[in-house]
This record gives sequence, structure tokens and C-alpha cells, in this order.
Amino acid sequence: MSDMLRAPAEIKFAEELDWLESIDDNPKPFSWRLSPKMVRLFILGSERSDGLDREISQKWFGDRSFVERSIVTLASDRGLLLIGDPGTGKSWLAELLSAAISRNSTLVVQGTAGTTEDHIKYSWNVSMVIAKGQSRESMIPSPIMTAMETGTIGRFEELTRSTSDVQDALISILSEKYLSVPELDSDGIVFAKPGFSIIATANSRDRGVNDLSSALKRRFNFVRIPVVTNKKSEAEIVRFRTEELLRRHQLELDVPPTLLDVLLQSFADLRASAAAAGSDDEKLESALSTAEQIGVLEDAILHSDFFGERALTAHALASSLVGSLARREPEDLAILNKYLHGVVEPRSKEEGGCWPEFLEGGRDAIATLS
Repeated sequence: MSDMLRAPAEIKFAEELDWLESIDDNPKPFSWRLSPKMVRLFILGSERSDGLDREISQKWFGDRSFVERSIVTLASDRGLLLIGDPGTGKSWLAELLSAAISRNSTLVVQGTAGTTEDHIKYSWNVSMVIAKGQSRESMIPSPIMTAMETGTIGRFEELTRSTSDVQDALISILSEKYLSVPELDSDGIVFAKPGFSIIATANSRDRGVNDLSSALKRRFNFVRIPVVTNKKSEAEIVRFRTEELLRRHQLELDVPPTLLDVLLQSFADLRASAAAAGSDDEKLESALSTAEQIGVLEDAILHSDFFGERALTAHALASSLVGSLARREPEDLAILNKYLHGVVEPRSKEEGGCWPEFLEGGRDAIATLS
């Protein structure tokens, strides 16, 4: 795993998955590697009441019902559509589900304006076709076709980013559970094996880009993943990812818990400001998701390690926050400047602590970017 920039979940957590599989005596649907209860336990982590001999780490932080509904859907004939704002953990949940159920989360199609039917069906090795003609050997199966043939989970990221032609091609796959290959005289139909399903994700902010047809919607069960607003849950996510980040970069850097609190509070403040805004011009372009908090923190940690005093400071955190969230100029800079003067400055006078240094770092960053 050390030679992978980012290992897929089935490799990263292979030891846990092997152990869970060895003790799992519950009924398993189709070709699933783990039972539904063990899939849930793998994703949400173990508790004392589970009575296990070892602890299973929590990997996704959210409402238990979202995970349970997702698992039930994948055991049915319907596809699963995870929909929500950017940074709510849709893709990560899809990866964990695929890893636990199929031990393969890499059968992925990325939806874009350039995605074609070939990306979800099949294409051809041109040189082999010229030499030997069209055959199963010269066919290049898509990740979705591979999932059908192996009875595993296929993933489709950003479904609403792809065109209607591509979306329509999914309808027959989800309803008929087979793919027709008219170019072949024999073996011209690829049937899905038991266990095949599709997990798709969609960004709720992409509504109107390529809306799903009613026919395709009927083939999916929708699970809406909300933005994490519970401070305790969000703090757990940020702390979990911070520890992971330090391990991945092999850093021994001091990250004071008080600075994590400052980061959480600043995002809560900015979300409240966005909710009260009268127009989009008064809102930051950023979704202010938990994932973006982690991005701000990663930037600050790496900057502190490379160019600082090997300790995260409030100044570096504020500079990272401004640099990461100021995407429109001058609108976002004006919003952040208003936040610093209207919220952070009074708080730094009343509470002290890390806030005065955070205020100074934010002002310096805005001055540099202005």
C-alpha cells in the first residue's frame, strides 16, 4: 500500500475485511462477501455491545439509517442513488459499500459532459478487430459490464453530469439486467450475475444540468445525504481525517484541539451567514462542507510543516481558510473581510485565546490577495 498515492478502501482496510469475513456467520445475499449486518459494522464501526474481540474503526460519519437504507437497496433489484451537496461523503460511502460487499470499489465510471455510451457498455480494441475481427477477445468491457459479469457493484459518479443518451443507456441495464452486443453473432448478450447493482452519486447543486428522466428515477432508490451540521459529528470527522492525514504524510506536527474548535466554529459562522444572505452574491461560492474544512486544515498543516515551526498556528489556519474559500474576486474576499470584522474581531476581544492570532492571519491573507 506504501506505493499507492491513495489505496482503495478494500486494500486500505483489508485486514478488517478479512477478519470480519472470517467471523461472519450471518446469511449473505447473492455473492456478497459480508452479510448486511457486517457491512454496516464495517462502515459505522464497532461498539462494546457488539461483543467483538477487536475494534472496528468508524469510517463514515452520518446517520445510521442512511447506511442501512443503502445496504437494503443494494440487496434489492433497484440501483442506489446517493444525492447531496458537494463534500457530504457520497463517494466515500459508495466506495465503502462496494469494498465491503464486493471487495472491489474500483469499477467506476466518472460522469462528465464527455462520457459516452461506450463508457458504460463496451468498446473495441481496434488493432485486434483489424487482425481477428470482432469477438469477445477484442471487446473492452466497461466497468459496469465487468460488474455485471462478476456479480459485483458498479459505481457511477456524478450521474447528472452525463448526457441524457448515457443516462438512458442505464435504464435497460437496471431494468433488464443484461447488455446486448449486436456486433457479435454468438454470445451477443451479457447477463448480469446475482449480486450486481449500481451505486450512483449526484450533486444536488447540479440540478438542471442534466436532469434524470422519470424512467431512470424509477430504477433507483434515492438516499439523500445532508450536510453535517451537528458539531459533535463534524468534530469527529475532522479529528479522524486529521489523524489519517498526519499518518499518510508521516508528520509529527502538533495540532492543538483548540485550533480544531476554531476551524469548526468559523465554518459554522460562515454557514449561518450564508443562510441569512439575501442573494447568491452575498454567499461564498464554497459549499462550506465538512470536506472543505478538511481541505483547509490539510493546507494549513502542510504549510506549517514545510514552511513554519512544525506546529499548526492560528495564523496559518486563517491564511489557509481565506486562500481556500476566496474563489471569486472581489466578492468572496469582501464576504470574508466582513466576517473577520463583524464576527471574529469582537470574539477575539471577548474570548481571547487563538482568536486574535486567527484574526491577524485572516487580515494578512486578505491584504495579500486584494
